[in-house]
Amino acid sequence: MKLKRVRLVEGGSSVAVWHGEQWTPLKPALALYREPGAPVAPELEAASHDLIAFLGGGEALREEVAAVLNAVQEQGDVLGQTFDATPLLPFQPLSFRDFMLWEKHVIAATRGLVKRFLPQLWAAVEAHESGTGDTHPQLRPKKIWYEKPIYYMGNHLSFFPDGAIIPWPAYTQALDYELELGVVIAQPLFNASTGEALHAIGGFTVVNDFSARDVQIPEMLDGPFGPVKAKHFANGMGMVVVTADEILPHVENLNGQVWVNGQVWSHGNTAGMQHSLGQMLAYASQGERLWPGELLATGTIPGCCGVEINKWLAPGDTIVLEIERVGTLRNVIGKPGV
Repeated sequence: MKLKRVRLVEGGSSVAVWHGEQWTPLKPALALYREPGAPVAPELEAASHDLIAFLGGGEALREEVAAVLNAVQEQGDVLGQTFDATPLLPFQPLSFRDFMLWEKHVIAATRGLVKRFLPQLWAAVEAHESGTGDTHPQLRPKKIWYEKPIYYMGNHLSFFPDGAIIPWPAYTQALDYELELGVVIAQPLFNASTGEALHAIGGFTVVNDFSARDVQIPEMLDGPFGPVKAKHFANGMGMVVVTADEILPHVENLNGQVWVNGQVWSHGNTAGMQHSLGQMLAYASQGERLWPGELLATGTIPGCCGVEINKWLAPGDTIVLEIERVGTLRNVIGKPGV
């Protein structure tokens, strides 16, 4: 199922479900469905206003919701007038962990960073690669990356919805995009096996992990920790979450594409992850509890960020990200310091 959150005309919000080629808000649908004066089942009531509760209900809840929507489908025109079309975040993440699952991306992005920001090193890298035909060893991930699904903790309070203007921090002159697959947790995890971790995935969405590349270089090369101001200012999240049952069978072969001002800049595919999604979540749960409503991202789909192709965002750009089967995310880039 495809889900999003909508603002109701009468006030408040509701989870809406894509059903019968239209978006149907669940709260008004339940009001039409139930007998006058009859209570709504608690799991349906919770799912109607909380997308994470909806995801946590699994297949049984999806079947209940489908029965409700089938029963009220003839009222579709009426229900369509109960909400407005303003894009909202589908949910507010409780936390944000961002991984880096593709070697191809790591190598290409590192090469791009060195070429633009470390010219004194680029000559040696270029000479080695042109002379040997092999990737320079310093461009490859460190040993631990091959052994464990490494991630950083981002700012879960800096997510912007579809259509929003993305702030351009005054301290950067190299703003970049990163097309990533967002993974929404719907069940608690603690010291999970890969199977348990995979079962805890409730849905998927599109994430844009915006990056200040000129700030990222010194933070990661010279700093004692990971990226901070290079990353924490903004992330984009698609307004649609697709339930896990629709995406997991295809998760290792999803096409991604990025348009900037109507022109295709980037395209890639999710094949070739170093670590599986189950391994990714299981590792995150080692020694700490993960809760429904936490968001994780896979890291950049290979080829789907500007530094890999030496193309850079500018103020006023309109950027659209798409992941096959999952959805799209559109944002406008703001002016520096505004």
